[in-house]
Amino acid sequence: MEVLLLFFFIVNSIAFILGGYDKYLAVRHKSRISENTLLAAALFGGSIGLLLAMLLFRHKTGKYSFIIKFTIIFLAQLVLVYLKLYPKI
Repeated sequence: MEVLLLFFFIVNSIAFILGGYDKYLAVRHKSRISENTLLAAALFGGSIGLLLAMLLFRHKTGKYSFIIKFTIIFLAQLVLVYLKLYPKI
């Protein structure tokens, strides 16, 4: 269990940093981190970290195609966690 928590802490930290760094690059009109990379970080368990970065840095909050894809990933993860916690329902 401790290894799993450590994994999620690391992945969420990476997703948060990627979201913040992409905002930094966007403000300076530099080459950006691809949306697919950000979504992959969320898909592999970093959705909470990316969500916090989006809210804190106000990044990608107006891009509806990104929000829809992110929401699908987030909801799928919530369903998986729910099914894992309550398998008989």
